[in-house]
Amino acid sequence: MTHPRKSLDSIIHAPVRFSIAAALASVDEADFKTLRDTIEITDSALSKQISLLEQADYVKVRKAFVGKRARTWLSLTGKGRTALNRHLNALREIAAWDSQAMPGDESET
Repeated sequence: MTHPRKSLDSIIHAPVRFSIAAALASVDEADFKTLRDTIEITDSALSKQISLLEQADYVKVRKAFVGKRARTWLSLTGKGRTALNRHLNALREIAAWDSQAMPGDESET
């Protein structure tokens, strides 16, 4: 039997990156400021985590100007959605893990 923790995604597992992926999963796209405020993180910390998620192709970054101001929008890619769903399923399996099924555990018999 393989423990479900082996299905956790090491990129999404970090709390801030997990929060980013979860927030983006519920929308088509979010602007940087809204995401920053939603997950309560600094600009620099969010930028760093977004870069890691973008390198993994989990997040797409779109930049444009609105008037004279640069704006950044973020969206979860298909690969990112798949990774998040697998990660969530692994967490659910871990939470539901049946300790009675552990080999050699006869304390409850």
